[in-house]
Amino acid sequence: MSPMPTARGPRRGATRRRQPRRDICLFGGAKLDRWLDRLVDIAVIVALVVGGVALLLTLLL
Repeated sequence: MSPMPTARGPRRGATRRRQPRRDICLFGGAKLDRWLDRLVDIAVIVALVVGGVALLLTLLL
């Protein structure tokens, strides 16, 4: 085995990542994704609060 770089060129660390594809969306994909993320965050927080209150009421009453 030769310590010299192969025909592919010198190695430079980890595997390079490909750039993500920028698909054309009809509904403004990035804005829709942000709103859906916020909606899911709010839904999870509300569910945790309601579950916590229900647990407290069950334990106290």
